[in-house]
Amino acid sequence: MAEFVRAQIFGTTFEITTSSAKDQLTNQAVAVKKIMKPFSTPVLAKRTYRELKLLKHLRHENVISLSDIFISPLEDIYFVTELLGTDLHRLLTSRPLEKQFIQYFLYQILRGLKYVHSAGVVHRDLKPSNILINENCDLKICDFGLARVQDPQMTGYVSTRYYRAPEIMLTWQKYDVEVDVWSAGCIFAEMLTGRPLFPGKDHVNQFSIITELLGTPPDEVIQTIGSANVGAFSLYFNFSSTF
Repeated sequence: MAEFVRAQIFGTTFEITTSSAKDQLTNQAVAVKKIMKPFSTPVLAKRTYRELKLLKHLRHENVISLSDIFISPLEDIYFVTELLGTDLHRLLTSRPLEKQFIQYFLYQILRGLKYVHSAGVVHRDLKPSNILINENCDLKICDFGLARVQDPQMTGYVSTRYYRAPEIMLTWQKYDVEVDVWSAGCIFAEMLTGRPLFPGKDHVNQFSIITELLGTPPDEVIQTIGSANVGAFSLYFNFSSTF
């Protein structure tokens, strides 16, 4: 890591710190994502390995690219990627977006998703803060820590609640690339209105807001889901269904 000089920290969580830095060998600005002790828990280890594996193989104009990786003596891992100036969440909270920018950003999101899905990968955590944008309005999807290769059995608690598809809440395991398309639609609506489309306070409230806007699923759709969670939601929302 000696060839990198840190310039500014612009994102941090309990386990991850993201900062800008300068590569002294190339004289280019880069982003450095530090994952602290990624092997301390099985969950964090799986997420770190999954993101590394996917970033090594995904190569697209609208997907963040991995340029280097380091492991410190303390077993922290550093992902070095290209640096973009901001993310869509910061942009949305700073100003309303003009129509032409909304169209261009949505085009790039869908273009990136098409590539990711063609590689058999479901992102599972698409949200404005995971969409990076530079001063030229180039857009790149990032943060593949929750992404998975398509599998008949998927884990349920994944994407951030506001952007979580109903099938994740209802079936928990049986879902596909459509959950990313749902998230993209929620992001599109947020770009148009300047606020989240489905700002649920919890799991049940989230589903309630969705059904208030879109209506309840018909019985024949509910019967095909085959999940114990559907029964609970059916009672709560007075669905007339038999299971």
